[in-house]
Amino acid sequence: MKILVISPYLGASYGGISKIVIDLAQSLGKLGIHVDIVTTNANGKTKLQVPLKMWVNEQGYRVQYFPCWHHDDLILSTSLIRWLYTNVREYDLVHTHTIFAPLIGIVQRICLARRVPYLAMPHGMLEPWALTYKAWKKRIYYALLEKKSLQSADAICTSTTNENKQLKLLKIQTPAFTIPNGIYHQEFAILPNPENFYQQFPKTRNKTIILFLGRIDPKKGLDLLAPAFSKIYRQFPQIHLVVAGPDNIGFLPTIKKHFTQANCLEAVTFTGMLTGKLKYECLAAADIYISPSYSEGFSMSILEGMAAGLPCIITTGCNFPEAAFAQAAHVVDINSEAIANALNQCLSNPKAAKAMGNRARDFIFQNYTWECAAENLLKVYQSILPFAQSSMSLMK
Repeated sequence: MKILVISPYLGASYGGISKIVIDLAQSLGKLGIHVDIVTTNANGKTKLQVPLKMWVNEQGYRVQYFPCWHHDDLILSTSLIRWLYTNVREYDLVHTHTIFAPLIGIVQRICLARRVPYLAMPHGMLEPWALTYKAWKKRIYYALLEKKSLQSADAICTSTTNENKQLKLLKIQTPAFTIPNGIYHQEFAILPNPENFYQQFPKTRNKTIILFLGRIDPKKGLDLLAPAFSKIYRQFPQIHLVVAGPDNIGFLPTIKKHFTQANCLEAVTFTGMLTGKLKYECLAAADIYISPSYSEGFSMSILEGMAAGLPCIITTGCNFPEAAFAQAAHVVDINSEAIANALNQCLSNPKAAKAMGNRARDFIFQNYTWECAAENLLKVYQSILPFAQSSMSLMK
């Protein structure tokens, strides 16, 4: 089985989707599947410094980067499109990542023209809040292009059950499968000593650290966190908030203004994006993880916070009700008061918070690994390929 995976980007500045694409490909490769990734060299405001238009061998898969024009998330690459039209029929199935992306829309139309089945993965972009953000543009794009692409797909893979329900509300009849994201157990088995993190960010030393790990973006709910954190900061002056993530759209000044107005900016450290060992050192230093999001697909950083054994506070917008059922996280309404109450609960009863963190770690290790995700995704590939190949034969 030869699978072609296509994403507009693999740059780390785009957050969780880039990591999901890579980790899924690597895990599928371990199952003996031939996986090629085709993408561009876009990376936020910059470009990746990578070889272009040639295969690069990685662990379990190959990747080929193409030059592109891009502005934020709008990415186009004529060389990638030309390559795809010539080579797509070498593959049994094309797996596309993200939607509302012109490049992916063109890829899907090439698949239809060349009679190659494709699977679409929206990554939470059909969630109600996501659809209302920049709503008029999305309504037009969806009506003219995206709906047809989703309906023409051989399957849609969602990351949450809520996303599957949203497909039904949108009257998309394409077969849909839920494949949650995962983590690698070995990356969280033993976290590193956080001393290097304290040295780089000295204001965090000897503090009770509340960690937000994600992009600086309107949907992430940092405007809700500011007044909630301020309220709790007055009760627990030893706490310190770490906001760790990239600012791709210039939203950081707005967020700092929220914390300034809440009179707590002095207790907040903005680290920028953390990668590699430093990210794990940050998780080791943290005492509580928080995700106050309005909307998520299936957040990689939530999985990482839980796998690190942290008591986690997440909103219903994070689409992870399973964590509440397992008593592995505080899942709260999307408002500042609910967030503050959960913070107060964790800080007032550290023993119970630690027990929740331990349950969270076990819960993730048992249910949300990349090995499990890859095995389930392989079953999806196997289930749709015979049907897709039969349909293509009838079209000939």
